[in-house]
Amino acid sequence: MLAVVVDEPGNVDQMRVAEVSPPAVGAGEALVNVAAAGVNRADLLQRQGFYPPPPGASDILGLECSGVVAQSDLAGEIPVGQQVCALLSGGGYAQQVAVPVGQVMPVPEGVGLIDAGALPEVACTVYSNLAMVAGLRAGEWLLIHGGGSGIGTFAIQWAKAIGAKVAVTAGSPGKVAACLSLGADAAIDYREEDFVARMHELTKGRGADVILDVVGAKYLDRNIETLGQGGRLVIIGLLGGVRGEINLGALVSRRGSIAATSLRARPESEKADICQRVVTEVWPLIAEGKIRPVVHRALPLSEVASAHEEIAASRHFGKLLLLPDPAERAGVPL
Repeated sequence: MLAVVVDEPGNVDQMRVAEVSPPAVGAGEALVNVAAAGVNRADLLQRQGFYPPPPGASDILGLECSGVVAQSDLAGEIPVGQQVCALLSGGGYAQQVAVPVGQVMPVPEGVGLIDAGALPEVACTVYSNLAMVAGLRAGEWLLIHGGGSGIGTFAIQWAKAIGAKVAVTAGSPGKVAACLSLGADAAIDYREEDFVARMHELTKGRGADVILDVVGAKYLDRNIETLGQGGRLVIIGLLGGVRGEINLGALVSRRGSIAATSLRARPESEKADICQRVVTEVWPLIAEGKIRPVVHRALPLSEVASAHEEIAASRHFGKLLLLPDPAERAGVPL
């Protein structure tokens, strides 16, 4: 099969499409013919040598995909020929991938097969962190850093669907406008505005109930300043560094909490539980039209370097997808 291989850690020139052996399918796994693979910032880190796959996972890049089941260990539950999307520990940038059956999800009603490749990572990340960790509730204020990202665009829609109030930070007037068009109550251009002051203004001094943060150390103190009483800060990315000092007095005075999570390295049983909850709790919201996948562009696998460059430069709004076999996928609706 064809897959993206990384000759050695480094820049985009180290990636190329090559013939590799198809994945071996173990007990409790399904083989999926990949229609589309989502591109995530974690893929860029892995390409550079900073985010190795967990033990036993494929070293091929790619943490999510959509496609058609070609082989299944549980054929009764996941029949061959079914259109699915899947949360991966690796292997998505390829024509086929082996996936634990607990991480294989049906394509939501109303979503095309290609577009479904944009869902697993963002849906599982958003639901596991905002619902399961932070316990975001209707009426609460959520601040999302990186509102124009794949996670941000999904989080805006999910939070609004459950009745929360949503503010986001974004890095350009165009992204600010696009986030508002998705349903955000407020969008803050972090290059022009202080998000701490703006959040306290929006909430009439109350502060954010939940913050979903991809920045990390650079925003740590300011995030704590932004929290309201009983506020919950959930850190899921470290774009702004890994080390920072915490003003414990400020956190204690707010009765605040900080959680830091990752999805990829969790045990299969935990990921299977998250996937099941997403199918039960999130997919119906998509079927009702309250959430839609936001796809910036879909590119052939051969243009993987361009996809990585676009993500690195933050030129995208929503998700970028790679199509392993664009000739075969021609005519498949997004």
